[in-house]
Amino acid sequence: MEKNYRAELVGVLGDPVDGNPTGVMEEAGFEHAGLNWRYITVRVLPNDLDAAMAGVRAFNMRGVNLTMPHKINVLRHMDELSEAARVIGAVNTVVCREDGTMFGENTDGKGFVQSLTDAGISLSGASVCLLGAGGAARSIGVECALAGASAIAVINRNAQRGEALAKTIRDNTRAEARFIPWQGAARVPEGTDILINATCVGLHPHADACPDIDFNTVQPNMVVCDVIFNPVDTPFLTRAAARGARTIDGLGMLVNQGAINYTLWTGQKAPREVMYAKLREEFGIE
Repeated sequence: MEKNYRAELVGVLGDPVDGNPTGVMEEAGFEHAGLNWRYITVRVLPNDLDAAMAGVRAFNMRGVNLTMPHKINVLRHMDELSEAARVIGAVNTVVCREDGTMFGENTDGKGFVQSLTDAGISLSGASVCLLGAGGAARSIGVECALAGASAIAVINRNAQRGEALAKTIRDNTRAEARFIPWQGAARVPEGTDILINATCVGLHPHADACPDIDFNTVQPNMVVCDVIFNPVDTPFLTRAAARGARTIDGLGMLVNQGAINYTLWTGQKAPREVMYAKLREEFGIE
């Protein structure tokens, strides 16, 4: 049989994207399974998304991840959406099918909810405060509600986006949802069980940045989560821990959504522990 030198291609498109370690994790999984697959990390400026998606088709890629700022704008390129992606209104994973069509899924929220489950934290009846209303926030908010959260407060600077996310949650889940304008240092509502930073504030290369909230409103009984995975120890989590809160970094969410992506693309069960170990090695976490 003639040897095949062509690897199957997947990857991530975004801007900024230089600090995105997803490829390290995915390729560790491919190597473990003996798959000749490659994951490429590509910087795609906002105005170049259409050209990039044409390139995905031209290169016969098996799929791509989308990160900021493309999760919403990529919708126009999809031939079919999962129910979750339709409700959320954002796509972070594309599967390129053999018939040439593109299927859009959203795995951010599923990965986040799994990270809470892994930490032994239940969303059943929980009151959630969500910072942000972009693509990741929409996914996390909807999935938290579907997982049993009873109330979700959305704090966002753009009122139109914040109101839209709260309405999406109310219209598609059983959870109560309300929008709170982000003016000055945001105050975490009393009774919050889980506080989530779903903004890009603190992402490399702006690792010293921190969402503008009143940390005096963070209580010791809260679980505080950050979707940022680079760096792992964000100022947001550090300051929350100083208030006595339990903190969860973005690494678990990244691994869990990466494992879902792996299965969507390859059709095989993801070696999640291998992928997690590789990322911990990458970040020097013992």
